[in-house]
Amino acid sequence: MLSIQDKDAFTINGFIILLLALASVVACLLIFPFAFFPLSLIPAGVIGFIALTGFTTLQPNEARVITFFGEYVGTIKSSGFLFTLPFSQKDLVPLKLINFMTDHLKVNDKNGNPIEIAAVIVWRVTDAAKASFNVDNYKNFVANQSDTALRALAAHYPYDSETEHSLRGNIDEIAQKLKEVLQEKLSVAGIIIEETKLSHLAYSAEIAMAMLKRQQAAALFQARQFMVENALSMIDEVIAHFETKGNVNFTNDKKADLINSLLVVMTSDKESHPVLNVGK
Repeated sequence: MLSIQDKDAFTINGFIILLLALASVVACLLIFPFAFFPLSLIPAGVIGFIALTGFTTLQPNEARVITFFGEYVGTIKSSGFLFTLPFSQKDLVPLKLINFMTDHLKVNDKNGNPIEIAAVIVWRVTDAAKASFNVDNYKNFVANQSDTALRALAAHYPYDSETEHSLRGNIDEIAQKLKEVLQEKLSVAGIIIEETKLSHLAYSAEIAMAMLKRQQAAALFQARQFMVENALSMIDEVIAHFETKGNVNFTNDKKADLINSLLVVMTSDKESHPVLNVGK
């Protein structure tokens, strides 16, 4: 495939050419005598028609790709009223930022769990010639490559994990990786990726409730583990306090009773009602 890149096209200020064309038309009308007035319209019409085929206008952040009978002759990126090669085709290519959101894609993550994922892609054209000639339709090309890259990326990471990088736990890293993959694929079309962000990430509906229960169970287990570890540390401090400063020596049975009572108080998820033995 022949790769085309931007090059500057021939342009002149359009107002200058417009004044010259008007002057030429007036000159043609004055050269011929009044009796030959119809004949004077022929050269005047030819000059005016040629001039009109070369005029074009551009707004900021726009480009026009110029082709002359099938041959690429250059790209215009200067805004304003301009004159370029007559009888040429001038295709408009926006250079503005475009915000594209993918569909909610249903894919399988690294562990085979069905998930839904979507992303926002911010991109723009930097090479109008590549966008026009290297791909069939650069907007469709961006959309298709974005879907493909997002599907492939989601398949390489688990949805959630405590031991490795995951889609939910490393969302910024995933977005950066998506940007790098897309930039490599879209550079052939003269497109630069400005930003990528995941806009939607969730388990599919058929397993959402099961995964929610799994997350709740894992969170409860971690909370219990944290409570027990800290409760044991506090119990060690209590026993050490009484033995060193309170001159109290606990037997093994008393230590077991104390540990049991403190664990019940500190790890129970309900309000405890301790019973104090005050004697008779």
